[in-house]
Amino acid sequence: MTQTGISVIIPTYNRCSAVCEAIESVLNQTLPANEIIVVDDGSEDDTAAHIAERFPTVKLISQTNHGVSHARNQGVQIANYSWLGFLDSDDRWFPKKLAVQMQAINERPEIKLCHCDEHWIRNGKRVNPMNKHQKRGGDIFEYCLPLCAISPSAVMIHRSLFKSVGLFDESLPACEDYDLWLRICARFPVLFVDQALLEKTGGHKDQLSRKYWGMDRFRLQALAKLLRSNELTRVQTELAEAVFKKKFEILQTGAKKRGNEIFALELEQLYSDLI
Repeated sequence: MTQTGISVIIPTYNRCSAVCEAIESVLNQTLPANEIIVVDDGSEDDTAAHIAERFPTVKLISQTNHGVSHARNQGVQIANYSWLGFLDSDDRWFPKKLAVQMQAINERPEIKLCHCDEHWIRNGKRVNPMNKHQKRGGDIFEYCLPLCAISPSAVMIHRSLFKSVGLFDESLPACEDYDLWLRICARFPVLFVDQALLEKTGGHKDQLSRKYWGMDRFRLQALAKLLRSNELTRVQTELAEAVFKKKFEILQTGAKKRGNEIFALELEQLYSDLI
């Protein structure tokens, strides 16, 4: 039976030092989490041993490598509490993150997803995000279409939302968060805390955005799936179709320019399946 409280879910893969710092940032919260779940997704370093030794209160789940979506979903399924916080293993929460967000949530009990602002660190230096990355609250479906408008590490989400829209899509090797936020924001408003409550790091070699080229191809898959669901309003459908067409044309032009005929044909198939 789900209890009222907070479960924190941290997926990790070969980030022993980083994930330990992430765990520390959760343990340093002024409002303590009720449980911390680390899902070690088949790490080949000493991640599991270090966590077991340094953090005996952490619930450690070790599994063969299935990807970040599977790891997060495993955490959701075993979590014991109603509010879920996700923390990527290379990010850090500031000490008041949970306290500030839960206070905002308590003032708006009808809201089931709350996210916050963040500081960006790239290659060890603070950088400012571009305007297109501006965070918002309310009905933000339109702003979720071009790119990922919510960071997983910034989210507090009520587990009931997963019953409504489903879990992270494990068939997507990347942009799985983009896919989930679209499904949620098409149906529900979100709460935004206009305060930087975490440090989001980037620039390292094992980031998914550096592992896979052409990230918009995964966003196209997410958009196609959403459009086929027939769950969007007329206005939402028009907005999603416009973004799909724009991304499709850019990717198709790039594929043909580079002589990638196989990918161009895959794009054509994805497009034809929608019309």
